Amino acid sequence: MELERIHHVAIIASDYEKSKAFYTEILGLRVIAENYRAERRSYKLDLALPDGGQVELFSFPDPPARVSRPEAAGLRHLAFVVPDVENALAELRGRGVAVEEVRVDEFTGKRFAFFADPDDLPLELYEA
Repeated sequence: MELERIHHVAIIASDYEKSKAFYTEILGLRVIAENYRAERRSYKLDLALPDGGQVELFSFPDPPARVSRPEAAGLRHLAFVVPDVENALAELRGRGVAVEEVRVDEFTGKRFAFFADPDDLPLELYEA
């Protein structure tokens, strides 16, 4: 098997409209397609990442809460590469998003910082 790259990451939102606004207006992801699946009472929003990857945003009626912190087993966070962490954080702060302090990866020396989406999913900005 030869894996080439991640195609998409799927996120289930508790408040679809709020999360849609966050990912499109705050993070600036472009909408590829938006579909309503009546039989599941669910939206599926496909969002484009600049490298060709995608974020799939779903809504479902009354989704159960997922434990995220402290360090629960399973997928930890979603990380986005940015050219300058400080500039990206300043932009997020300017849009009303709470961000954590910049840290330095002890192994690579790269700077990174965390923030969260409307459902408190940890998101990371990683300077490359």
